Amino acid sequence: MKHNDNSSRGSEMANDRLAVLIDADNAQAACLPDLLSEVARYGTATVKRAYGDWTTPNLKAWKETLHKHAVQPIQQFRYTQGKNATDSALIIDAMDLLYTGHLHGFCLVSSDSDFTRLATRLRESGSAVYGFGEKKTPEPFVAACDKFIYTEILRPQAAATSEQGDDVSRERTATPALGSADGLQVSLRQAIESSAKENGWAPMSTVGSMMQKIDPAFDARNYGYSKFGVLVRAQSFTEVKELPTGDGSTSVLYVRLR
Repeated sequence: MKHNDNSSRGSEMANDRLAVLIDADNAQAACLPDLLSEVARYGTATVKRAYGDWTTPNLKAWKETLHKHAVQPIQQFRYTQGKNATDSALIIDAMDLLYTGHLHGFCLVSSDSDFTRLATRLRESGSAVYGFGEKKTPEPFVAACDKFIYTEILRPQAAATSEQGDDVSRERTATPALGSADGLQVSLRQAIESSAKENGWAPMSTVGSMMQKIDPAFDARNYGYSKFGVLVRAQSFTEVKELPTGDGSTSVLYVRLR
């Protein structure tokens, strides 16, 4: 029996047309393959562009990987010392694509807070915004996105080994924890309480959606777990049960506070 803890939105998202706009001056080239794999979870990258001054030596690492993954490099010279013309070029293109690109969403790849207003504006127009940046990304930019993914969790990690044979130990990853355990408990308790029915049980998928609303940067991988359900099962203050659906072919996960 399969268990289903994903919302129906998941299958729809796979068909979403997305623009991936990379601030190459403020992102790591080594993350690009894993970043594009992550983007594929949310839709199809129909536009892939990387912005920077490609005449400078600091972008040398990008050149080979851009061609390999069919990302279009956009040249932007630095007209004035200290002014970031790359940001302006990316923002202008994003607004052009908003009105002419027939897109469902944007993936903004940068750790720069200068894109906070752009993310807000795109969302105001009905586009989904997925942010990608390092843990150092300022909170305003993170909060302005529908979902923000820290690129540290996209870097290849070896699976952790354990003598225990349960699902939690098998699916725990070796990714260093990027989130606060105390913060997780507060947010998870709030999400469960907000999603619970009168009997105290809440559908796991609903709790997951609520966590994303509470914190756009929430991701089970930030805490060293491969999936949300595995993270929830590992908490001492939660209880999880699995119930079959009407046709018996699948099951639904529920969670409540102990």
